[in-house]
Amino acid sequence: MRVRTVVFWCAVLIVLLPGLLLTFTRLTEPAGGRWIRIVSFTPFGMFLYLTAVVLLMVGAFRSRRVVAGALALVAAFGLALHVWWFAPMVTGDNPPPPAGAETLRVMTANVFHGEGDGIALVEAAAGEDVDLLVVEEIVDSQLAAMESAGIDELLPHRVGSPGNAGEGTMVFSRQPLGEPIRLDTTWDGWEMTMGDLTLLAVHPKAPTAPEGWRADHAKILAAAEASDADLVIGDLNATVDHEPMRRLGDAGYRSATELANEGWQPTWPAYGVMHVAGFEVPRLVQIDHVLVGPRLAALGTHTLTIPGSDHRALVAELAVK
Repeated sequence: MRVRTVVFWCAVLIVLLPGLLLTFTRLTEPAGGRWIRIVSFTPFGMFLYLTAVVLLMVGAFRSRRVVAGALALVAAFGLALHVWWFAPMVTGDNPPPPAGAETLRVMTANVFHGEGDGIALVEAAAGEDVDLLVVEEIVDSQLAAMESAGIDELLPHRVGSPGNAGEGTMVFSRQPLGEPIRLDTTWDGWEMTMGDLTLLAVHPKAPTAPEGWRADHAKILAAAEASDADLVIGDLNATVDHEPMRRLGDAGYRSATELANEGWQPTWPAYGVMHVAGFEVPRLVQIDHVLVGPRLAALGTHTLTIPGSDHRALVAELAVK
């Protein structure tokens, strides 16, 4: 067998096998935490399968045409399936709000249990003119920094308190907030009203603890349905491809990024925070979300850097229908 042939089939396997793995985990979502994390990378299947199709189509004109053609069909089917899964992020119906509808700007930011810059976060919230800020993994020192930067003047109403590790979840608002109800999740989560809207500020367990992750998501879904929430905001430690997020979608809670047809906006890991073999790891997955119920329209979303955090903040502009 010639070297060129060996290189060709190695290249095919390098892209096709990971693609098949992503398809398998997205379809079956096995119970283990490692498998759950693999599901996060489902959108990459499009690039893997597309590369495989191109390689195999070229190979079909050279040697082993039957094998290459059959595998090309498999890769084409995988590509179509992953495109179908991804398509709602860039296409779909998003009825606009009526003219003159009240708008609401919200931000969620995971500040990496003490590493994120609290002053920079307040400056970002001011620059974005947000009405509501949800902060996860906040500790005492970050809250002190935020207070020194004027968070009380910018967003004078708050719920929650700092914590340790993943525990602290706080909400800061321009409008008064109703009496909060703590969610029965592992880390702090809150249900409250803001005007005539009901919102959940959430931070479920990471899928490194799969049973806790599933239990927390089940509690979030139950709380959202019981309260008829209009907003579910936070670091959900899941992408739209994970089953708990699909359940929230089936219950009427859609990603603002998806509704605005603004595509893939990964929020973790923030560029420059993680390194592998001396190279910076780019953003790979979108696990921070603003989910909206049927009473709200999504006008647009974008992400921004909070120095020191391993997440990018997510900003969404919404409007009441």
